[in-house]
Amino acid sequence: MERVSLEETESSEAAEGVRLALLAGSESINVQHFAIEPGAVVEEHSHPNEQTGYIYEGDLTFLVDGEEIVCGPGDSYAIPGDQPHAAENRGDETVRGVDIFSPPRENPSWK
Repeated sequence: MERVSLEETESSEAAEGVRLALLAGSESINVQHFAIEPGAVVEEHSHPNEQTGYIYEGDLTFLVDGEEIVCGPGDSYAIPGDQPHAAENRGDETVRGVDIFSPPRENPSWK
């Protein structure tokens, strides 16, 4: 078993105001923590990985297929692989949550 503590993990700035940290992972899945500051934007992108996630603090607005979907504390989401998506923190508090990718993201461009 592998144990990974967020406090012991180094995060990287993927974009201005967007910090990501790779947590536990295996051959078929990995877990990533994120913190997105007020006003920060995750530009539209896609990847072959399925992405599911959970928000535990703040409200994050996803932009998918021309639709805006707001996820807040207690909400989870699923984004199919290769689906273009973006996200914005339009609120005044940091958004914090966890993403799970399958298959794992290897050498993400932000790292």
